[in-house]
Amino acid sequence: MHKAGCFCGAVEIEVAGKPAFAGYCHCRDCQAWSAAPINAFSLWPSSSVRIVKGEADIGTFHKTENSYRKYCKVCGGHVMTEHPRMRLIDVYANLLQGFTHQPTLHANYGSKMVSVKDGLPKFKDLPAELGGSGETLPD
Repeated sequence: MHKAGCFCGAVEIEVAGKPAFAGYCHCRDCQAWSAAPINAFSLWPSSSVRIVKGEADIGTFHKTENSYRKYCKVCGGHVMTEHPRMRLIDVYANLLQGFTHQPTLHANYGSKMVSVKDGLPKFKDLPAELGGSGETLPD
C-alpha cells in the first residue's frame, strides 16, 4: 500500500498492489501539465486506487477523451489521471510515498523534448497493449 496526495494535503489517495505499467511519458500534454519534459508515470488498475481524503476537493480537467486529469481544487496540485480507454489510472510516481519507480518503457517518445539513453524501449506513441502502434524508436 502506498499513499499519495496533493501539495497542501487536502487530497489523499492510496494504491494497492503493483502498477500494471510504469515508465516515462513524453507526450505534449504531459509536458504541459507537469511543466517538465518528461512525466514519470505509474499506471494502476482503477480497482487498486482509492481516494481516502478530500474527494470533494478534487477537480477534473479533460482536454481529450483519453485523459481525465485530477487535481486539488484547494492548492492546484496534480494528483492522478484517469485513462478510461486503457482502464488504468496514472498516479504520479513522484507523489507515492515509499514507492520505488521501476520504469519499463518510454511512451510518446516521438514527441520527446530531451533524449534519454537508458536502454528502455522507446515507443513512438504507446505499446500495442495500451492502444498504441507498438512502434519503437532508437535511443
